[in-house]
This record gives sequence, structure tokens and C-alpha cells, in this order.
Amino acid sequence: MRRVVITGMGAVSSIGMGVQAFAKALRAGTCGVSDIRSFDTTGFASHRGCEVQQFVPSDWITGIDPATIGSSAQFAVAAAGMAIRDSGISAAQLADGRCGVSIGTTDGESQIIDQLTEQAVRGGYASIDTALVRQVPSHHISFAIARAFKLRGGVMTIPTACSAGNYAIGYAYDCIGLGDSDVMLCGGADSVCRKTFAGFYRLGAIAPSLCQPFDKNRKGLLTGEGAGVLLLESLDSALARGARIYAEVLGYGLTCDAEHMVAPNQDSIARCIRLAHRNAGVDASEIDYICAHGTGTIANDITESGAIADVFGQHKPPVSSIKSMIGHTMGAASALASIACAVAIDSGFLPATINHDTTDDRCDVDCVPNHSRPANLRIVQNNGFAFGGNNAITIYGRHETRHH
Repeated sequence: MRRVVITGMGAVSSIGMGVQAFAKALRAGTCGVSDIRSFDTTGFASHRGCEVQQFVPSDWITGIDPATIGSSAQFAVAAAGMAIRDSGISAAQLADGRCGVSIGTTDGESQIIDQLTEQAVRGGYASIDTALVRQVPSHHISFAIARAFKLRGGVMTIPTACSAGNYAIGYAYDCIGLGDSDVMLCGGADSVCRKTFAGFYRLGAIAPSLCQPFDKNRKGLLTGEGAGVLLLESLDSALARGARIYAEVLGYGLTCDAEHMVAPNQDSIARCIRLAHRNAGVDASEIDYICAHGTGTIANDITESGAIADVFGQHKPPVSSIKSMIGHTMGAASALASIACAVAIDSGFLPATINHDTTDDRCDVDCVPNHSRPANLRIVQNNGFAFGGNNAITIYGRHETRHH
């Protein structure tokens, strides 16, 4: 296996556009919550979410007509462009090389499905906009990146819901490590939509105003949106061109609970953590920080904390959730969290869990409450869990610290 490193990152989020703005907001503990404007929330008791504000597709997208793709694909293409520019590799070099794409998603283009559903309800199926229908398939998210940058490597969209970003990064890691690709653009993308908001609302999982992971008074998650795209390449390639290396991808682990559609399984999560450690060649005692899935729901936070206690015992590292700032961005969640892990390693700080008052006794973790903290991080863990028990955990480290 070739060693794989992160040399470029792009973030589209409710707290910042681009990796520098995103990192600055993470360090500051910025809250990206606002009133939802993507759809009418009349009739719901909750009206808040974490939308990307003032995103003008034409400002960020070239090489493809933004009007021909949905908002999730727009976020993905914009983030991919940011990652390419951040890496210092020219788009021409990527087009000439073996650059592939793997993007995870939960909802694909559900905003469009919302529009088509409204058209059908109001005017019958004959009234639906067939041009919109062509934008629905989720594989267009990765394909749009390939089209925009004329990439001819393999293209994959992975729809494993809220852990899909980690799945996509793991897939990209394997492609480069095994020599099937030289460079990969990978991550996740999703848009706020009525369908997902209503689904979580009916589950009683939507918070009225703030997301408060691990807090005893937490009331649920807030839906968010955006995209996180990482540019991965082999360590040899990065060193040869003198690239800035944010972090090394050390490995990942995958498990499936195979038990319940929405209830997380503590034993399966603990097994996934151990598998990720084994595959990355690290011991639990080496993990300096865990970027939690940390949704702010009662069940998730207790289960995740319990699994961490099972693996780490009394020597748990700090565990924080950036969902307190950006909400639950679905398929983009573990991709944006991976970017948070990389900038935390590179810049030396622990992102905070904001909106925190008192830690739930059933969540016995140091959640880095309210304020980021300076830290010398060598190896970090990024948790991603999803409906259907699809668990994916990635491990990152300072590349100087590992010698595979």
C-alpha cells in the first residue's frame, strides 16, 4: 500500500466557504444556525437549521453550467474546485492524470424531489418539469465534478447516508494506496430539504433552536447542508512536488449493525473503532482526539459515548462535535468532520462543542465545551454513523509520525 496524504481541501458550510474560513470559524466556535429559507416550515414547531447562506453557484463553478445540476452537485463541484486550488495542482494536470472522484450523500438531490412532488400534487404528473427529473439521480453529484474538471478516473457516488463521507474517503484511500488512482477528490455533499427535515421531525429528533451534543438538556439535531471535498494523493507524489501536507490518512474501519434502521448499536460501533485502529496500525492509547458523530439526539450521544468508553476505558481522549456549529449535514457530515480533523492536526487545536451547559452523566466525555483548545495532535479519529447501522471511522495523523 502506498501512503496517502491530504494536500487540498474545500468546504462549503453554514460557517464558512473554503478551508481557511471554515478552519477559522471552527476555532472561533461559530454557530451556523439560522431560520430555514429553503422551504416553508409553516406547520412545524421547529424552524431552524444550518443553511449555506448567499451561495451564488456562478461565483464558484466553472466548466459546467450550474443550472443543469442540483444544489448538492453544485456544493460538491464548488468544494472540489476549492480543494484543487488549495492543493496547488492545476486542473490541467488532473485532467491529464489518473484522478478519480468518490462522493458520499444521504439525500442526493432531494430538493429537486421536493419540487417535483409539489408540482405533481398541485398540477398532476403531466405538470412536472422533465428537465428537473434529469437532475435527480444521485450519481450526478460525482459525475458533475468529473465533467467540470474533465477527469477521466473512476467516478463513484456512495449513498450510505450520514457516514457516506467517510465511506467515500476510505474508498479513495484504497484507490490511491493500491495504485488504481494517482489523485482522488473525495468527500460528501447534501442539501437541506423538506423530506429529511420532516422525517427527523416525525422521529422527534429535531431541536427547536440549537444543537447541544452531549448536554443533559439536548433536544435533538438541526439539519444542515454543504459539502466537504478532500484532495488525496500518494505521499511520494506530494513530496515530489513540494506540496503542503495537512495530514496523512492512516486507515479506516467499516461495520454494519444489521439490526435496526434508526437505533444505533453500541457493540457494533465499538467494533468499528477497534477495526479502524487495527487497519490504521495504531493503538487506542495513541488517539489524541475524537471528532464525534455527535448528533445531539438522546440515543446517539449515549450510544457513541458508551462505545468510546468500551474501547478507551478510563483513558478517553477529548471528544467534540462540530455538528453543534454546522448542524447535521447528512452525507457531508463526516467529510466536513474529516476536514476539521486535518486542520486541527495542522493548526494545533481541538474544535469545541458549542451551546454546551452541563454534560449528561450518561455521556462521560470531555466534549471541549464552548471554546476551542490548543493541542498538539498526532493522531485523530473521525466517527461517522448512519441509518441502517452503517458505521465508518477514518483515522488521520501527522504524516511525519508514521512510517508504514
